[in-house]
Amino acid sequence: MSSRPELQAPPEIFYDDTEARKYTSSSRIIEIQAKLSERALELLALPDDGVPRLLLDIGCGSGLSGETLSENGHQWIGLDISESMLNVAYEREVEGDLLLGDMGQGLGLRPGVIDGAISISAVQWLCNADKSSHVPRLRLKAFFASLYRCLARGARAVLQLYPENNAQRELILSSAMRAGFSGGVVVDYPHSTKSRKEYFVLTCGPASLSAAVPKAKGEDGESCSDDDDDESSGDEENQTVSISDRHRPRKKQKISKKGRGRGRGWVLAKKEQMRRKGNTVPPDSKYTARKRKAHF
Repeated sequence: MSSRPELQAPPEIFYDDTEARKYTSSSRIIEIQAKLSERALELLALPDDGVPRLLLDIGCGSGLSGETLSENGHQWIGLDISESMLNVAYEREVEGDLLLGDMGQGLGLRPGVIDGAISISAVQWLCNADKSSHVPRLRLKAFFASLYRCLARGARAVLQLYPENNAQRELILSSAMRAGFSGGVVVDYPHSTKSRKEYFVLTCGPASLSAAVPKAKGEDGESCSDDDDDESSGDEENQTVSISDRHRPRKKQKISKKGRGRGRGWVLAKKEQMRRKGNTVPPDSKYTARKRKAHF
């Protein structure tokens, strides 16, 4: 059986009363959650003016990451699908407001009220179809569209997650871009199997200088950039940063000439593109892109 929790059972079933208490009582998990939350809060790049912000903790669980937000003087709202996890958070008397809900159905918050959002090890759950009605592409669309609406203009969302593969990573990032976000992926310690962490740093609104993707952390724990690596060494194996910067994709202009670029190769490429997006596409055959004869 896979060690990844999201492949074993839906979150509301996997995190039952026993698992929720076991998760919250682990000193190792508490330490990891604190470090990830501190890093996510750092990547939010909130103004250092001493004014508390209203933050959203997506997949808050038992409130471990929310405690980091409270310690930094911020108010927060926590959303989770596991009632057992929220019960433990309530027993621990966390300072945030707790909501029981499925982020794949949208967040249901008023537009523009959130100053920033973090999520620790939660968003990858949306890539799994736990029910016959679940379509990962549509659930990601609903999540990112509602997240974009509730964030203030220019606010950031930092999502730490563990993509199972590159296709899952592309699906999540492309869904965010289509919702209107700009930004990219920050990878800390990219060459370390144990310490590698991925953060999707998304800004509400079009790309700008202030919305540039932050620098990642290298093996020495200090932040650095691709330019720094290129100057210090031309050997790709010695680079310690892996950053993917993406902006909202622009729509391609339609070709006005009839029939141009609409051959079999174009159709096959278009179908493959739709498959990567998670759409249901008919299989290829010898009849694909064949021109139909006129009936009359």
